[in-house]
Amino acid sequence: MWLRVAAAAAAGAGTGGSRAASGAAAAQLRRRLEGELEGIRGAGTWKSERVIASPQGPHLRLAGGGDAGILNFCANNYLGLSSHPQVIRAAVRALEEFGAGLSSVRFICGTQSIHKELEEKIARFHQREDAILYASCFDANAGIFEALLTPEDAANKYRYKHMDMQDLEAKLQDAQKHRLRLVATDGAFSMDGDIAPLREICQLAQKYDALVFIDECHATGFLGPNGRGTDELLGVMDKVTIINSTLGKALGGAAGGYTTGPKPLIDLLRQRSRPYLFSNSLPPAVVGCASKALDLLMESNAIAQSMAAKTQRFRSKMTAAGFTISGKDHPICPVMLGDARLAAVMAEDMLSRGIYVIGFSYPVVPKGKARIRVQISAVHSDEDIDRCVEAFTEVGRKHWTLPRW
Repeated sequence: MWLRVAAAAAAGAGTGGSRAASGAAAAQLRRRLEGELEGIRGAGTWKSERVIASPQGPHLRLAGGGDAGILNFCANNYLGLSSHPQVIRAAVRALEEFGAGLSSVRFICGTQSIHKELEEKIARFHQREDAILYASCFDANAGIFEALLTPEDAANKYRYKHMDMQDLEAKLQDAQKHRLRLVATDGAFSMDGDIAPLREICQLAQKYDALVFIDECHATGFLGPNGRGTDELLGVMDKVTIINSTLGKALGGAAGGYTTGPKPLIDLLRQRSRPYLFSNSLPPAVVGCASKALDLLMESNAIAQSMAAKTQRFRSKMTAAGFTISGKDHPICPVMLGDARLAAVMAEDMLSRGIYVIGFSYPVVPKGKARIRVQISAVHSDEDIDRCVEAFTEVGRKHWTLPRW
């Protein structure tokens, strides 16, 4: 009996000591995190989340904002399909027919007919052999390199404005000793609105027997005559081997990503790509959205083609007003300001004028390159664009004594 009481007392003391140590560690962690958070606030780079109380679209209603309409100029909803009636109906049909989700990864019991149909449709849209779905394009990017490459291979990342063609050629020359050479690049760079020089990259890749991989998240659906992306825009579809892109921007905006390319590569990814093997299948409603968005694109290029005139209207009017707009011919239109605080303050002032935009600063963009990134959508009217330019002009004049653009 005594032994039991002593053992219980010792266990209790041990538990109490452990709890005390755990509490001290948690308190120390809290102090450190609060210090880091205060540093972010002090630097003027704190990122607040505005709460939307309406569907995604060119006109929004914010929570707590009454019925006042807000013009939205910062979504990746390039084609305006996030709230398109046919896309919504397709999601509802898929939800009713195939359920809310699969509760499984693909290779166990998580592949439905709609998943295979969407993969086939993606491959047909990009004119590739096959495609594989992921929970996001981030997962698609994470999953491809470890499955495809080994220490015997070389991957060269083309970073626009940080690497010229001579640098890339030197890297490819040095990589000749490797089994496989891969050049990876964004098709369009999301923070600058620039388009990669794919023709030159493909020429070098061909010269040095390398493969070309492009991330098309900010190109699929609206760049090129039929919206297939930068490879179509620049006439190098037959020279790009692998494409990764997203279903969460122009193609309905719900979620999901994919890889499309040679069938043996897709087959290998189904066997070895960890984000694919260990993530639940895309929900049927998301699959239904994306499938209908692709149908609309393949039926007509009118939506994709409408982007060019709207983008040009905003860029030319903002330039005439005295602003510097980064990039060229892309609906991502970064209004360059330089100062992080200025970007944040101007974005708030724009909201008070009914325009929803967000300031971007370090670490999202390099120090000294703060900006307000405006994104044009096919569903913006000319009046919407003109109102946005007028608001920028008013806010710009108000803050003229702050660091200038």
